[in-house]
Amino acid sequence: MYISLGETQKVCDEYEIFDAHCDTVQYFTGEKGSYDFLRENKQAHIDLPRLKTGGVKAQIFALFIEPCFKPEGALKRCLYLLDAYYRTVKRCPEDLITVYNYLDLLKVSKTEKIAAFLFVEGGEALEGDLGLLHDLYLLGVRGLGLTWNEENQLAGGAMGGPDSIGLKSFGREVVREMNKLGMMIDLAHISPQGFWDVLKITNTPVIVSHANTAALCNHPRNLTDEQMKALRENKGVLGLSFYPPFIDHEKADLNRLLDHFEHAAGIMGVEHIGIGSDFDGIDIVLEELPDVSFLPRLIVGLQGRGFKKEEIRKILFENFFGIVQESGTGGGNEVY
Repeated sequence: MYISLGETQKVCDEYEIFDAHCDTVQYFTGEKGSYDFLRENKQAHIDLPRLKTGGVKAQIFALFIEPCFKPEGALKRCLYLLDAYYRTVKRCPEDLITVYNYLDLLKVSKTEKIAAFLFVEGGEALEGDLGLLHDLYLLGVRGLGLTWNEENQLAGGAMGGPDSIGLKSFGREVVREMNKLGMMIDLAHISPQGFWDVLKITNTPVIVSHANTAALCNHPRNLTDEQMKALRENKGVLGLSFYPPFIDHEKADLNRLLDHFEHAAGIMGVEHIGIGSDFDGIDIVLEELPDVSFLPRLIVGLQGRGFKKEEIRKILFENFFGIVQESGTGGGNEVY
């Protein structure tokens, strides 16, 4: 499903995109060669020029803490990534603005700039200390993925098998405190039991930033129909991922990804789905979506599946825009 450059521009002019997950900050550290966020690179899936070409208006940047830094070095690595992020975006204030609440997002959305949110992917960064959640909030972090695949101090992970445990005592404290602070709770990598445990105690909508539908691809990271229905009842949003192993075990392509959009929309309604590309966090990509600049192809695909213009706008932007408001992310930096 290929479209011309002219068609790409036309699509970008008509739609805005809110991508709920990328791992590009790891490239900001300089550890991966000559990458430069401000120019178009052959490395990585995302940089500033390609975000613009792809029509991205809001991007959640995850601070992904690699397993080799866990558990003892998790906080230090998190702060290192955070520093690399701020040093990088400081160089492009006319193009990208870090936002900290709904009012910030609303303001930036009325300009030509890209809004950026900061999340931490992996609760190991808290080192079992609730005070560190406050500290990260003060440093600009507005969302937390409670786990990354494996069990940690908060909960069991999605890759822990059918017997993986749910939310631990500290995890419950973290969820309640995130509700108070207005931080977005991300359940993308949590165990099934942890998923259900969080939904029982949270008083704000949650997100699953990057996953797909288990009915079409039975992967531990994907959501069952029952989980999607529960997420709908929570008023949460699922960001559908572009990672081929989450899309199909045999033939993953854009067409099959569109099947996931249709299935999720049928279970949850278009008001509860979005995109969470997982760009720069995946080692293989769909042939049709090799990097963020090719996102207009997804839009054309959604059009081809019969999604109406107002539905596509919800999927691409409005649903995650709304979750920022509904999750309570609306205050300043006051914590105590």
